[in-house]
Amino acid sequence: MSDSATAPSAEAKPQVSAVKSFLSGGFGGMCLVLAGHPLDLIKVRMQTSTQSKGMVDVFRQTLAKDGVRGLYRGMATPLIGVTPIYATYFWGYDIGKRLAFWATDTDPSATPTLGQSLFAGGFSALPATFLMTPTERIKCLLQIQGDTPGPHKYKGPLHAAKVIVQETGVRGLFKGTTATLLRDVPGSVAYFGAYELFKGLLTPAGSGSDQLSPLAVLTAGGLAGIANWIVAIPPDVLKSRFQTAPEGTYSGIRDVFVHLMKTEGPTALFRGLGPAMVRAFPANAACFLGVEVSRSLLDKVW
Repeated sequence: MSDSATAPSAEAKPQVSAVKSFLSGGFGGMCLVLAGHPLDLIKVRMQTSTQSKGMVDVFRQTLAKDGVRGLYRGMATPLIGVTPIYATYFWGYDIGKRLAFWATDTDPSATPTLGQSLFAGGFSALPATFLMTPTERIKCLLQIQGDTPGPHKYKGPLHAAKVIVQETGVRGLFKGTTATLLRDVPGSVAYFGAYELFKGLLTPAGSGSDQLSPLAVLTAGGLAGIANWIVAIPPDVLKSRFQTAPEGTYSGIRDVFVHLMKTEGPTALFRGLGPAMVRAFPANAACFLGVEVSRSLLDKVW
């Protein structure tokens, strides 16, 4: 998820080419990963641990075991996957917005209302989930290596994918699809809605998205990221537990929830909230700025 395309700016022009959206969205996603991956790794390790580890404790243990490089474990997978994932989010948002316009008999070139943006945001998560789930599965497995007992059997994202397919077939790559949808549909609604809301508040009346200041983009993007994770963290905990558990541990996402409630209580649903919140603002601010800047450059040279 990212800027004007993940939440295409309310003033986004219909003539903006799909190629430009693909390239700028991919660049924004890369900015998000580079800025936020260390805290995402800490979040996943907190979520998948049955011990009450704090954010600082996990950070220190990771540095002690693996050094600074350990904070970027598993980053190759999201970096490789962000371009098609974010391109799909942008495409899905556009389709959702057009559906909202059609349903309300609105001019397709009009500025979407907040309600239309909320609908389009939720819709965008549907097609993107089929790319997001395998990426998240591999990323989470790589991130918890060194933090769980047993040998480190994955040498990298491609090797992890190969091992998963050998052990459980292609379906193993899509383990956690339902959980990913439960996280990303409401999360995307909150994300896009918050971005449009704050962008509107920070944009002078009569101005276009091309007149947004970098500070406004950073602020609106960062707040949108926070809104996303406030909604998405409980299903994200369930997703992380399910995707990293050995085969046969859980029968499904409902089983994860029941087991979590019995053994750790409701507070476990918010495990990892700290690093997710700390990460949300800078990572999504970088993402939105990356999309805006790269799109502006593309418009100038192309």
